[in-house]
Amino acid sequence: PASLSDRERTAFSSPSDRNTTALKMATDLVQVKRALISVSDKTNLLVLAEALKNANVQVLSTGGTAKALKEAGLPVTDVSDYTGFPEMMDGRVKTLHPKVHGGLLALRGNADHEKACTDHGIDKIDMLVVNLYPFQATVAKGADFDTCIENIDIGGPAMIRGAAKNHPFVTVLTNVDQYAKVIEELNTNKGSTTLKTRRTLAAAAYSHCAAYDSAVSTWFSAQNNEEPAVTTRAYELAFPLKYGCNPHQLPANIYSLHGATLPFKVLNGKPGYINLLDALNSWALVKEVRAALGIAAAASFKHVSPAGAAIAVPLTEVEKKAYEAPDNLSQSALAYLRARNADPMCSFGDWAALSDVVDEQTAMYLKTEVADGIIAPGYTPEAMAILAAKKSGNFIILEADPSYKSPAGEMDFREIGGCVFAQRGHGDKLITPEMMNNITTKNKDLPESAKRDQVLSSIAIKYTQSNSVGYAINGMMIGVGAGQQSRVDCVKLAGRKVTTWWMRQHPKVLGLQFKSDVKRQARVNARVRYIEGDMTDIERKTWAEQFEVVPEPLSPADYEEHMKKLEGVTISSDAFFPFRDSIDVCTKYGVKYVVQPGGSVQDGGVTDACDEYNLVQSHHGMRLFHH
Repeated sequence: PASLSDRERTAFSSPSDRNTTALKMATDLVQVKRALISVSDKTNLLVLAEALKNANVQVLSTGGTAKALKEAGLPVTDVSDYTGFPEMMDGRVKTLHPKVHGGLLALRGNADHEKACTDHGIDKIDMLVVNLYPFQATVAKGADFDTCIENIDIGGPAMIRGAAKNHPFVTVLTNVDQYAKVIEELNTNKGSTTLKTRRTLAAAAYSHCAAYDSAVSTWFSAQNNEEPAVTTRAYELAFPLKYGCNPHQLPANIYSLHGATLPFKVLNGKPGYINLLDALNSWALVKEVRAALGIAAAASFKHVSPAGAAIAVPLTEVEKKAYEAPDNLSQSALAYLRARNADPMCSFGDWAALSDVVDEQTAMYLKTEVADGIIAPGYTPEAMAILAAKKSGNFIILEADPSYKSPAGEMDFREIGGCVFAQRGHGDKLITPEMMNNITTKNKDLPESAKRDQVLSSIAIKYTQSNSVGYAINGMMIGVGAGQQSRVDCVKLAGRKVTTWWMRQHPKVLGLQFKSDVKRQARVNARVRYIEGDMTDIERKTWAEQFEVVPEPLSPADYEEHMKKLEGVTISSDAFFPFRDSIDVCTKYGVKYVVQPGGSVQDGGVTDACDEYNLVQSHHGMRLFHH
């Protein structure tokens, strides 16, 4: 502006204004003539150094990196020889020198910068290769305070930030995974790198420093048992997704925590957003059931809640017929067949989870069912071949890491609508059989089979959208009521599913005579609609075309007489029962055993209701809301 004085004009002119000419001189290709390498992770160091040698690049280096290069017979100049200052203070001061930072920050073509370099003997550095002291790994090993402090890198981040700022002229590498691309580019461009690559590497460099500083800050706060005032979460792109929950929700990606892997590997197919939510929840469920009960477990998930879950308990002859079960099932195959047959209509197009290695029998059974994908700790070669061919090769197969622990520790973070929610996760707060021993009713006869069902049902609803309740018998969920605002509505919803499950074993249902061309899932759906019985005239006409002999409808007496035969069922609730109405309702579905956290002011009245029905109730003391 005209009103500015000469002094104000000078101040108003920013460094970027004064350096515009120099920056414009930055070309797409910049030849690398001198590189500084100082790395703690020496993976593929010699491969990179050999490529630089072939490109006639002079290499500066420090400490252990310089030693490794010299031992390999590669030419290298010690930074201390270049700067004229030795490494000092136990290595704390090595690269903090104007000849290093001037070489990284000097703008090519800027007359002032060029003169400063000439006057002070500063050589321009065109490439920086640095990965930082392994601070996170040192902390993870349980090192003491002083050792952790000495693993906080100072010179490395300073050089990285300087090189990244000057990316029009300097190539900065901070990860071993970047070496191959840069080597290829040097070979292709006669020792030069492109501006696009330098910008990409600069962005990665700043992310690397941010993640590093965040880890240090979080650790420091923890030493005083304080929450950090600012929490930085650093993520690395793992792979893009086709879309989010819905096709219009783009872009959509999966990230891993910086410096860590995902808790699974994608062996086949392309998982979607909801697939992965199902995979992570279902894997947590079966892993916990396996740990608690010591038996192969499986789950059938849809929209982040289980349609069914079960352990490998032998089938009755009636169940074999009702489920159309093949002979000679392995433990894993048996567990999944039972999980899927809790609610086979809802399990159509499910996500499967297995606690044990998937074998050929399990894969053969899955081959016959409509499912989106599977997660398990491993697969036999035969099983892998069968599953990889499913859905024209698009069946999603994930291999879970049973030993995975989040590098972020116990805290879970979720970003919604501009707010960041943080809470301690409860995946390590396991449901165990011992928790069922707190029996609050007069009837304290809790057989081991019922205790097992209490554990299974409680773990299942731990990973079900709240409010939720679940019914179980003989190591199998037979009705899950999820996501209702009223707990008694959960009881009714899940109870309706129990009725359908049990009525599938009614002689009239077992005796339905289907035409030979009616497919498996169509038979499943037809049986369910026969049991529900609320078909319109038009629907009934289409439904009847599937049978050789059209069956007569089930009568009220059929339901009443058959439901009276169901007994020994367990019901579990993710939170306390606030009123006795849930107890009154659940007894219509064969419930003998109740398990819940307890803790309501109405606990006494609910327990009295259990006593009136001579039920056995346990309070395990852990609320299990899941959202």
